[in-house]
Amino acid sequence: MPLTRFQEWGLEKGWGDTAEHILEMIHLLLDVLQAPDPSTLETFLGRIPMIFNVVIVSPHGYFGQANVLGMPDTGGQIVYILDQVRALENEMVLRLKKQGLDVTPKILIVTRLIPDSKGTTCNQRLERISGTQHTFILRVPFRNENGILRKWISRFDVWPYLEKFAEDAAGEIAAELQGTPDFIIGNYSDGNLVASLLSYKMGITQCNIAHALEKTKYPDSDIYWKKFDEKYHFSCQFTADIIAMNSADFIITSTYQEIAGSKNTVGQYESHTAFTLPGLYRIVHGIDVFDPKFNIVSPGADMSIYFPYTEKARRLTALHGSIESLIYDPEQNDEHIGHLDDRSKPILFSMARLDRVKNITGLVEGYSKNAKLRELVNLVVVAGYNDVNKSKDREEIAEIEKMHELIKTYNLSGQFRWISAQTNRARNGELYRYIADTHGAFVQPALYEAFGLTVVEAMTCGLPTFATLHGGPAEIIEHGVSGFHIDPYHPDQAASLMADFFEQCKQEPDHWVKISDKGLQRIYEKYTWKIYSERLMTLAGVYGFWKYVSKLERRETRRYLEMFYILKFRELVKSVPLALDQAH
Repeated sequence: MPLTRFQEWGLEKGWGDTAEHILEMIHLLLDVLQAPDPSTLETFLGRIPMIFNVVIVSPHGYFGQANVLGMPDTGGQIVYILDQVRALENEMVLRLKKQGLDVTPKILIVTRLIPDSKGTTCNQRLERISGTQHTFILRVPFRNENGILRKWISRFDVWPYLEKFAEDAAGEIAAELQGTPDFIIGNYSDGNLVASLLSYKMGITQCNIAHALEKTKYPDSDIYWKKFDEKYHFSCQFTADIIAMNSADFIITSTYQEIAGSKNTVGQYESHTAFTLPGLYRIVHGIDVFDPKFNIVSPGADMSIYFPYTEKARRLTALHGSIESLIYDPEQNDEHIGHLDDRSKPILFSMARLDRVKNITGLVEGYSKNAKLRELVNLVVVAGYNDVNKSKDREEIAEIEKMHELIKTYNLSGQFRWISAQTNRARNGELYRYIADTHGAFVQPALYEAFGLTVVEAMTCGLPTFATLHGGPAEIIEHGVSGFHIDPYHPDQAASLMADFFEQCKQEPDHWVKISDKGLQRIYEKYTWKIYSERLMTLAGVYGFWKYVSKLERRETRRYLEMFYILKFRELVKSVPLALDQAH
């Protein structure tokens, strides 16, 4: 049937690329009109062509594709977004083809342009994401009345720049897209606030991703906000969080406990339901964790980099020489200290930022005190710098000093290797597999972990994994089946559990393979970027539809948020000292 006949009936292009797809869509529409149920409506809305241009906002970061992951504040979020946009572009291209449309989608990651970019590409206005055709990083500088801010500043100090940044970004986005985007995603507190401003200005569907809400990380940071404010400016941050949460059309989290917690812990969002910043304001109804705007959409690992150790043909064997020297080379230098005497032992491995919450020193101490575990395995950690003079981060400096103290106190020489942070993702993927070849295991010992991307990466490579039960890993892993939960607050028990595992593997080699296989099965069922991007695109369609049909209901909330922004947030921002370029 010619397409013009369709158009005469009021059916525009986009119903499908084959007769079969068009028929499916018409049946779906009939179902929606005759007997609508939520899942049919969701399927229908997910298939309607609504999303062609997407903007993703992450203002604070050193956001690039190489040599930027070692900066405090950036690592996990950058990896997440780079993997997310590759999957999202593939899904958009696939959907547009299925819809029978000859349209080129575009994705823009809007971040900060940093003139003093220390040899990275963070001073370039536009940069295409490798492995994509239509996705770009668009960098917009932070500016104030003194001009452009040249140096990087911490995520805690960005608040005075964001409103102007949102205005400037709106112009740059319009120029790049030759129009407005259809969908905007904010990341972290600063990105979510900017996304709220842009969404309001452009009238587009907004999705928020918190990554971490600092309120739950720092106990009593609301009651004692004045004590924290000079260093962290939480009064601005918590206010921005409340505004962005309530502005968003929908919110996605990686795990259930981020929203509503567990029987022993308060959820990150739940902690914003009611709280007080004494002398500033009291929140009595900050967010409703049962609001249908909350959705769990878990990310995966980039499967071009993280794949099972058993896929021999894909293995990056050319890197084995450099990985071997990274782990076993007896020489001590900036990149690695400590050495391993017995190369026949399996390797217990961990990789994380070297800060207090990630608890790498806690893992080392737990290992040090357990004679059986020390006898069975070598310990290798990749974390931070090993030279205290290289770090500018107060927390990291304290952890570096603690690590050197542990090495000395417990005489770890011959059993422990400490490797400095590694930014080469391809090599990191092969490193996980190399550890799997030794029949080792991965440990994620954080005191709290919102999601646990390294847990997913390790499991995707087939490495049996032990991970904290405080946070996301408790949902990723089924204890004793696809990995193991450990409690970082009971390091002796955690070390014993690991020792028992390796002892059992020694007795029955099949045990290691069984846990490895079950871990992989769990990943394929729940934690892949393909599943993530399909879900996100469908949600964007569903909430985009509701945004347009329920405009009236949101007016009052909108007005209240505007008032809160102008009277509270703007005033609070004035108390944050402006970061100046001269003050190095």
